[in-house]
Amino acid sequence: MFDIKWIRDNPEAFDQGMARRGLGPQSDRLLALDEARRDHISKVQEAQEARNAASKKIGAAKAQGDEAGAQAAISEVAKLKSFLQTGADEERTLSAALSEALSTLDNVPADDVPDGADEADNVETHRHGEQPAFAFKPKEHWELGEALGQMDFDAAAKLSGSRFVVLNRGLARLERALGQFMVDLHVDEHAYHEVAPPVLVRSEVLFGVGNLPKFEDDLFKTSDDRYLIPTSEAPLTNLVRESILDEKTLPRRYTALTNCFRAEAGSAGRDTRGMLRQHQFAKCEMVSITTPDNSDAEQQRMVGCAEEVLKRLGLHYRVVKLCTGDLGFSARRTLDIEVWLPGQDTFREISSCSTCGDFQARRMDARYRPEGEKQPVHVHTLNGSGIAVGRALIAVMENYQNEDGSIRVPDVLQSYMGGTTVIEAT
Repeated sequence: MFDIKWIRDNPEAFDQGMARRGLGPQSDRLLALDEARRDHISKVQEAQEARNAASKKIGAAKAQGDEAGAQAAISEVAKLKSFLQTGADEERTLSAALSEALSTLDNVPADDVPDGADEADNVETHRHGEQPAFAFKPKEHWELGEALGQMDFDAAAKLSGSRFVVLNRGLARLERALGQFMVDLHVDEHAYHEVAPPVLVRSEVLFGVGNLPKFEDDLFKTSDDRYLIPTSEAPLTNLVRESILDEKTLPRRYTALTNCFRAEAGSAGRDTRGMLRQHQFAKCEMVSITTPDNSDAEQQRMVGCAEEVLKRLGLHYRVVKLCTGDLGFSARRTLDIEVWLPGQDTFREISSCSTCGDFQARRMDARYRPEGEKQPVHVHTLNGSGIAVGRALIAVMENYQNEDGSIRVPDVLQSYMGGTTVIEAT
């Protein structure tokens, strides 16, 4: 959500930002809506002042015995009262029209975000580690999982349909171990506050982070008008909604391990084999609430926290800065971490870390009071995967596979696996 006052003061800069998003000029349309709203508000205020003045005339006329004057004033008050009643409805309509127009526009990219059309124009910033060498042709995760008898897509289809999986025995425990390891690392070493949030939330929560109204088709909605979360970014970020925070409490850093749910409405035909793109998946999320001055540094810190997960798992990865054409709706800047999958012989996204500026905070009315200042200002919000558990499972399976199809357990996970060092067919 944007500050309409900022758009009034900076229409060209705003339209330039929209152009980088592939959109035409928007400021004229928005400012026209705002002008209509402001003009109407002025008329309402004038009518209120006129009603107050007319009300005083009634008493004065009666005191002077001027019945005709009193009746004229009474008639004037009645007309003004009628206008004010309909005027309040009109003001709500005009304000809603402006709010709706603002709510569907993507955030303005940061100046250092590269321009581009799609993921092919993303810019790699650095890599870590080396691609593992195999003396055999590495298999994809779904081939390994099915051969182990511990990854069952047919059983999941009977239960829930396509894009679900049933994990068994060693792989089920390995997935759980990965999630627990991530949360422990972020809480014990990265100073995140662990939260166990609801996975069913109200529509205003998803509006706050930008999932609604634009992306409703990708959400699962319940019969009582709530939604399953597409990521725990939604409830974690909204912990500060409609609040004025003490600057001394910032930054606030939250982490959660939850199931997430996405309809994947726009991914028909993509990644249909395996568990890369599922309707239900586990993810460890990181969210930061901070001041404008610290948000860029906080994003770099968040990326480092996500990278540390992959470093300790011994996985090869690269970090890329997303171009304008690949940037998410609420983000000003996003850095993706892509892990190497030898079975696919390519890098695949495993974490996205985004700074949203005050875009989400305006939608949530989340503010803080700078020390020594009277007026509160909006916080900056950031979110990042810390990391996607299902994709981490895929990465471990493909990078730690043996020629016989068994899977070595990374050292850092063995204590979570009861000392198990290898997952074999059973």
